[in-house]
Amino acid sequence: MQLEFSERIATNNALAILVALVLGVALALILAAAVSFTSPVIVIAGIFALAAGIVVMTNIEYGLYAVIGVAILAPFASIPVNLGFNPTFLDLALLALFAMWFARAMTRQDEDANGASAHFQFTFLGVPIVAFMVLAIFSFVIGMSHAGLQVAIVRRFAEILLAIATYFLIVNVVNTRERLEKVMRVIIIAGAVSAVLGIVFYFLPRDITIRILSLLRYVKYPDGPGVLRFINDDPEGTLRAISTSVDPNVLGGLMILMAALTAPQVFASRPLLPRWVIFGSVAAMFLCLVLTFSRGAFLGFGVSLVLIAFVKYRRLLPILMIGAIIFWFIPITQDYISHLLDAFAGADRATQMRLGEYKDALTLISRYPIFGVGFLGSPDLDTYIGVSSVYLLMAEQMGLVGVAVFLLTMGTFFWNALQAWLDGLRDDARLSPILLGVCAALIGAMTAGVVDHYFFNLDFPHSVTLFWIYVGLGVSAMLLTTGGNGQAR
Repeated sequence: MQLEFSERIATNNALAILVALVLGVALALILAAAVSFTSPVIVIAGIFALAAGIVVMTNIEYGLYAVIGVAILAPFASIPVNLGFNPTFLDLALLALFAMWFARAMTRQDEDANGASAHFQFTFLGVPIVAFMVLAIFSFVIGMSHAGLQVAIVRRFAEILLAIATYFLIVNVVNTRERLEKVMRVIIIAGAVSAVLGIVFYFLPRDITIRILSLLRYVKYPDGPGVLRFINDDPEGTLRAISTSVDPNVLGGLMILMAALTAPQVFASRPLLPRWVIFGSVAAMFLCLVLTFSRGAFLGFGVSLVLIAFVKYRRLLPILMIGAIIFWFIPITQDYISHLLDAFAGADRATQMRLGEYKDALTLISRYPIFGVGFLGSPDLDTYIGVSSVYLLMAEQMGLVGVAVFLLTMGTFFWNALQAWLDGLRDDARLSPILLGVCAALIGAMTAGVVDHYFFNLDFPHSVTLFWIYVGLGVSAMLLTTGGNGQAR
């Protein structure tokens, strides 16, 4: 029988050498051309990214880890190739993850041990989430009647829809305790790394921090002295931690999600990681959050800690009280306390600007209260879209109906979480701290959302993605406890 070409290569040393030389020369020419038109750094990064992409595409769990890792550690990184726009790493990771999920469904790779095909779980949140997405699309279309179609905004809007849809992927992929615990470990570790980076960059000499962060310009991050952020944008004032999140308030919101999720593991009888790792991670996350000087994030994390203590770990309450008293009175924190008090007194420029934004937002909402004005711009010259509050921003874009559906969705989530908790989940040594951490993180994020906007903003799709990943993880924990089919109880 005639040998195939590959078999001929394997049995003919001369032919194998010739093929290797041809491939080597071709690869060298391609790399040389790439270096000529771009830079060696970009080429090397591209090789690593290609290798990572190949690995990720081999396993849907790796794809999920990639999405989480990018959303936490490189949320604004984009490929340095202009395709009319620069796709972000998060865009590519999400698209690859959804592609793998659909491919597995089409090829029946999600069969259980008995060979039965795993059915799609719509879950008790399916209807309100789909309704919320449909309302967003409806408001977007309404907005087109008074604003020209802008490709950049269309792309960012699509990213937000994809971020919300990640919920359905999570509840269908993270469908075993083992997978849920693995995802939780990845989130905790990635969050700890982000926190440590934020602390290191904060305390390094500023010129060194600028040089290091400016290296990210190859993946479309900002560079130069402007990468550092200060209170009231005053370079002579207090520095704020940013890690790789660009904006200190966005980093503060990330630390709410990371620290609140991890905190219950400190007291868990069977923590997901060694207790010293958990404790060190929470300490780093809290310090990083403090160094952001994000007052909304500080308030949100405080609320999440009170929830954790009140619901399960009552011995944490006196620790929180003592810690709050120490934090309030020790000399080293007085500048921080003063910064917090300025917000309540409306004494600083940032707070005054926010109050102005709230007034303008209420004016816009009063004119278009039902479905908002969409995502493309305001129809009135004396108003604009943009306010530092998730709920006011949502009301501007989707109207009071959109806000109501969002609150209904989250209310349904928390109600089912409470029912699962009372029905026995609280006695599950592994799942109870997971669900408690997820709920505390979401409560903290929603509290911070009163004065910040990054969990529903076209400019921060990674924050939106993480929020809905958390919602999905919470529902997965409930379903794994009850063994139910995802129907509301």
